[in-house]
Amino acid sequence: MKRRELLAAMATGAVALAKPAVAQSMPQLKWRLATSWPKSLDTLYGTCELFAKCIGEITDRNFHMQVFAAGEIVPGLAVLDAVQNQTVELGHTGTYYYWGKEAALAFGSAVPFGLNARQMEAWLTQGGGNELLREVLASFNCHGIPMGNTGCQMGGWFRKEINRIEDLRGLKFRIGGFAGRVVSKLGVVPQQLAPGDIYSALEKGSIDAVEWIGPHDDEKLGFHKIAKYYYYPAWWEGSTNAHLLVNLDKWNDLPKPYQAAIGAAAREAGHWMTTKYDAANPTALKRLVAGGTMLRPFSPEIMEASYKAANEVYAETAAANPRFKKIHDSLVAFRADSYSWWQVAEAAFDNFQIRMRAKS
Repeated sequence: MKRRELLAAMATGAVALAKPAVAQSMPQLKWRLATSWPKSLDTLYGTCELFAKCIGEITDRNFHMQVFAAGEIVPGLAVLDAVQNQTVELGHTGTYYYWGKEAALAFGSAVPFGLNARQMEAWLTQGGGNELLREVLASFNCHGIPMGNTGCQMGGWFRKEINRIEDLRGLKFRIGGFAGRVVSKLGVVPQQLAPGDIYSALEKGSIDAVEWIGPHDDEKLGFHKIAKYYYYPAWWEGSTNAHLLVNLDKWNDLPKPYQAAIGAAAREAGHWMTTKYDAANPTALKRLVAGGTMLRPFSPEIMEASYKAANEVYAETAAANPRFKKIHDSLVAFRADSYSWWQVAEAAFDNFQIRMRAKS
């Protein structure tokens, strides 16, 4: 049995003998899904298209999802508001875009020096992370379901080399989410822009540098045509999780088979998103470097100063926000245990493989 057929069977219990009873519990519904992504970003927007396709297949076309790109119904950074207010029934976005409303929302996507992709998935599903996030999202009348992870991101595109902390001071940098508070301690002027607005801002000089995701998306957005220095890693996004937000009232009114269908489709689409980035980024990076992109690591000085600044921001925010502190404490404890294991086998295996690749 194919993976999607299995998901459909699990979500609906659609064995042959039960089909009439299941069919009776499946009303015709049409929902709208607003995204934070332009259609040009084939992985992020494509994840939403795949989700809608899976829902249709699982429910025998009774549950129809219409997907809208950023700006078609609401701006890319207004998806949470649109779902909360029932402008749309659901949306796909990064919860860290809305940290200004509630700092704890940053943990749904990525926080500086947080978790890698597998750790993030484990914390959300096994470590109680998503339960904590749902408590926060409920205050915005939303139900949250993780749907895809980008993996570790790149540190961004810069017009000049960045070697010391002094090189960051006064830099107008497009950076997403809570990380803006951290880089501001280093003298950076953070700018949060939706993906569709970034290129023009960089081209016009409204910003000096930009980070987005990684080679596949960055190449599509054309940043290499303007800024040639490409830094790594994005210490503020060791992995970045995207969330499917469902209006809480609409979610509670859904028949249980449809709730299960949404969960199954989100897992299928989210898995596709992560694997698509893992498969597409290596070849895109090769093309960028062959085309003249200058690949650079952030210096130890910058990494260590950033780590110190991040911990200062965490302490300040946790002291003023009990919900933030509760989730931060959970993530930090999980991270400590996870890396105690990671350094034994995972890191050792990866490091050996990388050394052998270099030798060959």
